[in-house]
Amino acid sequence: MRWSHYLVQLSVCAGALLVPFVAQAASEDDPWEVINRPVFTFNDTLDTYALKPLAQGYQFITPQFVEDGVHNFFRNIGDVGNLANNVLQLKPHAAGVDTARLLMNTTFGVLGFIDVGTKMGLQRSDEDFGQTLGYWGVGSGPYVMLPLLGPSTLRDAPSKYVDSFTEPYGYMHDIPWRNSLMGLDLVDTRASLLSAEKLINGDKYTFIRNAYLQNREFRVKDGKVVDDF
Repeated sequence: MRWSHYLVQLSVCAGALLVPFVAQAASEDDPWEVINRPVFTFNDTLDTYALKPLAQGYQFITPQFVEDGVHNFFRNIGDVGNLANNVLQLKPHAAGVDTARLLMNTTFGVLGFIDVGTKMGLQRSDEDFGQTLGYWGVGSGPYVMLPLLGPSTLRDAPSKYVDSFTEPYGYMHDIPWRNSLMGLDLVDTRASLLSAEKLINGDKYTFIRNAYLQNREFRVKDGKVVDDF
């Protein structure tokens, strides 16, 4: 049960508010809404009564510099996936930046706890296999709300399995240590979204769906806005 993917999608939805164009999610993008809404309600209830309180407690007792370091550590792990997908998208410059970030942050940044790369002007990518498929012309397909994993599409949902190969958890044989690391990753990600979720207004399901779809389109196009007028 990969809660962290669901929380990343919430982060994506919050970030979509900053996208400099409006991509209206028409009803044809969500033909399975009658199924998606109950799944969303399940996810949201579980988050409200279990995960969110844990994240609030974590943020309350953790010094800010420690919280920042932990967050940077997991972002450094995520750069492995960014690198892999930039290679698959044949983006040598972006892949080079990802490589430099990994080397600098893992060594001089003490396994990524200090984000040396950003301080050096190495901008972080945010890529996944779903974006790679979109980059090569695979359509997104209908919107899907996955149990525990959150908002996705018919293209992006199976891509999550491919993305898992760039994460360390599947290669860790010490089960208690692996589960502890996954749990910390989960709580850290949720804590980082506590302020962003205040931006959600109106019907929560519709807001997250529309924000997710427009943000995915923006990311697949690498921020290139297509003017329809």
